[in-house]
Amino acid sequence: MKHIEEIPLKIREIYQIVSELESMFGRHFTPDGHMVGSIGEVLAAYHYDLDLYKESTEKHDAKSNTGIEVQIKATQSNKVAIRSEPEHLIVLEINKDGSNSEIYNGPGTLAWENVGKKQSNGQCYIGVSKLRKLMEEIPESKRIIRKFA
Repeated sequence: MKHIEEIPLKIREIYQIVSELESMFGRHFTPDGHMVGSIGEVLAAYHYDLDLYKESTEKHDAKSNTGIEVQIKATQSNKVAIRSEPEHLIVLEINKDGSNSEIYNGPGTLAWENVGKKQSNGQCYIGVSKLRKLMEEIPESKRIIRKFA
């Protein structure tokens, strides 16, 4: 992960451009979707010492050094989408200043049991506030240790 230290700077640059576009056109240009997901995956791999699977691997994005399969989600909004129950789930919030914070780090079952109704696109949504509340119930022993701040 030799370029990991550049991510906060690059995120700040993206948001500078977003701000300029919004000022110019009076419309929202929120970065989302694939880009935010990829940023989240790279950050989680670094912070939690995970081995990423190849892109678009079904259900899980990485494996921990103890063999736990992990689904990684990143968000800048108030919810995340999940398609199936992962073994373990890590959800990161990507901030405009380039920093990130942990929203959820725990068993996939707990999150999956709290998702909303399946949508026509196959996704189920769960709110960030709900994930934060669930996180309070998860003991340290059920989390993957964040190795780097």
